[in-house]
Amino acid sequence: MPSDAKKKCAAQLLFAQNMRRIRLEKKLTQEQVAERAELHPNYISSVERAERNLTISSIEKIAHALEVRMTELVTEA
Repeated sequence: MPSDAKKKCAAQLLFAQNMRRIRLEKKLTQEQVAERAELHPNYISSVERAERNLTISSIEKIAHALEVRMTELVTEA
């Protein structure tokens, strides 16, 4: 696999950073977010590592689980 293919998308990195920051601010574990979002904990973990290309549906579920607007997960600080 070429090294370019291993690079993470800037949008995925931004989402991952925002998600982790918000999760920690709310003192939630990845498992708690997964349960609230009805997603697997491994999925939540991989999202936070910017390894997933998320669907709009997953973004909505994660935002709901974190009790934030979807835009907060994709906005630069």
